[in-house]
Amino acid sequence: MRGISAASLKEVLAAVESAVSGDSGSAARLGAELFSVVGVLDGAASLRRVLTDPSTEAEAKQGLAGSVLADKVADDTITVVKAAAKGRWAAGRDLVDGLETAGVAALVASADAEGTLEAVETELFEAGRAISSDPELRAVVSDRSVPREPKLALLDRLFESKVRPQTLELLHQAAAVRTGSFERVLAGFSETAAARRDRLVALVRVAYELGDEELQRLTSAIAAKYGRDVHLNIVVDPSVLGGIVVSVEGEVVDGTMSSRLEAARRRLAG
Repeated sequence: MRGISAASLKEVLAAVESAVSGDSGSAARLGAELFSVVGVLDGAASLRRVLTDPSTEAEAKQGLAGSVLADKVADDTITVVKAAAKGRWAAGRDLVDGLETAGVAALVASADAEGTLEAVETELFEAGRAISSDPELRAVVSDRSVPREPKLALLDRLFESKVRPQTLELLHQAAAVRTGSFERVLAGFSETAAARRDRLVALVRVAYELGDEELQRLTSAIAAKYGRDVHLNIVVDPSVLGGIVVSVEGEVVDGTMSSRLEAARRRLAG
């Protein structure tokens, strides 16, 4: 988001931070409830228009939000939604997108409070790869015409026993594909998780599974290069004949044997 919407989003995220206060349980519940609010607003164009109407007083919009949500969600969820209603947004959809981002932030804060944030980042990456590698599964999860409940049941069946609750909740929301493809939405959620600790995300392709010592050396080397902590998403790719391929923020550092052989072949071919 940019401009006036970005400023309003900042206030909404500040309300989330104030609400979670290091309590993992309340943060997880807040995230789930904000996603529910997003679902309601997505289906209520008239309500979105009122809540983002610049000619309507902020107090009136906050009062409307509170009355609509009363007895349906917890007080801290209403507080966050009221923060959104108080803000100014370039478009009605920006308010709803902002609340989705707030829900992600709350779930990320929950994992951080538990000390499982890095595990959640890894689970999001691995679940995303599993879905993307199965054309039929990807088609179902990415199809906006497929009803929500069958999608969630499918994701639960595949991942509920394998990932943390925060990861599953984020997968559920990504399957709504509100702002783009499933992969794009999930990547955005992963970036929010990494930003919680001001970490970079590095995609690393290797020919074989790296040991703990190798992972630590690689993590330290990338962190030293970019001056920030880094989270590694590892892909074992047999086509990598030696070395590694590292991608960070669009920059690719290719140290593979195959790339060096190809470069030599081009030189020999003139």
